[in-house]
Amino acid sequence: MSELVTGEAVALELRPAKLPSRGLAVLIDLVLAWAVYLGVTVTIVASTSSLDDAAAAAVAVASFVLVLVGGPIAVETLSHGRSLGKMACGLRVVRDDGGPIRFRHALVRGAVGVVEILLTFGVVACIASLVSARGRRLGDVFAGTLVVRERVPAGRTPFIPPPPPWLAGRFSGLDLSGVPDGLWLAIRQYLTRMGQLDPQVGWTMAERLAGDLAERTGAPAPQGVPPAAYLAAVVQERQARDARRAFGGGGAAPAAGTVYEAPAAPARPVYPEHPAAGPPVVREPRDAEAAPPGTGFVPPA
Repeated sequence: MSELVTGEAVALELRPAKLPSRGLAVLIDLVLAWAVYLGVTVTIVASTSSLDDAAAAAVAVASFVLVLVGGPIAVETLSHGRSLGKMACGLRVVRDDGGPIRFRHALVRGAVGVVEILLTFGVVACIASLVSARGRRLGDVFAGTLVVRERVPAGRTPFIPPPPPWLAGRFSGLDLSGVPDGLWLAIRQYLTRMGQLDPQVGWTMAERLAGDLAERTGAPAPQGVPPAAYLAAVVQERQARDARRAFGGGGAAPAAGTVYEAPAAPARPVYPEHPAAGPPVVREPRDAEAAPPGTGFVPPA
């Protein structure tokens, strides 16, 4: 995976395409381009048989440039980085910041591609792609682009355990603007994997992350609260703020007569209070908590 940072400071995890998939996509594009070029050449030769040699040579060069050079540039520009070969292989050309390419990017890629692909039969492009850590050829380097894979295996979304109920809403007034994205990522990774860590190691990591978070927010962590529970509560508060920001603080009011059914209570993680307590375990809900009946609550109109 390659982490790209967009102009809006959003980190994108993209999978750069390597030489085998890129070579197959280029081969498909070249086969189609040469088929079109041969068809155009036959048509031009049949229609310009009365021209002299100089005029016929000029028409041949113009058709070569328009079909084998201008064609790929136009296709990549109009499709925002997806030629027919890249569509077949699930690839796309993007800018270094993760955005869609424009005409100037496709023009530079096509112009350099004449030398490193057509004139050298792809030898220069293969060497450059093997040397590059992200599989980029010279055209990508000069154009500031990257070929990425669009079709990647879907992975399981990591589960972030919820905080204890008595911590819900306790950090609603916390200033989270000074917390960097790198610290949020480290906290999320710890919370999703804390059950796999050694108790002593996990406790030490939680204390360090809680100290960094308290330093960034300007408010000390509450006394007597396990650091893992504190981290989970702050992460939940940030997610709640993001949800309110994304959905404008709530949607339309439900219609009168709506009956709400309370969902079954999920398994609740138990956070250790000290390293000797061992890693977090999952406690299944009691029978009285498993399936509460419907409340029948009807919100006011």
